[in-house]
Amino acid sequence: MTFDADRLVRAFDEAELHADTEALDALLADDFRSIGDQGRVLDKQQWLGKFAGFAYLSLTSSDVEVCRYDGAAIVRLVQRSESTWQGHRMALTVRAGQTWVRQDGGWPASSSAR
Repeated sequence: MTFDADRLVRAFDEAELHADTEALDALLADDFRSIGDQGRVLDKQQWLGKFAGFAYLSLTSSDVEVCRYDGAAIVRLVQRSESTWQGHRMALTVRAGQTWVRQDGGWPASSSAR
């Protein structure tokens, strides 16, 4: 299976936007780690659990750059979002990076950093 950055970034954005933790679970490697803009590291289950008190109102990615390697791909992008967390509304524009790895016939995300 070849790496299709556009399809995976769109699928990731759509799943995040709709808090589709089942789809996100399938998109993430078991050893996934997220590093937030404050430096906090979340494992897969912690990251999926964030949707209990967090919701995107809008989410788009642009300026996507992809570096492909044997068995891995680094995706750099700009993410614009509006969201609510514990009743507080937020609007952010951040640079983000995602690492995708070839594993078991697919390309799960192994990390995300903002």
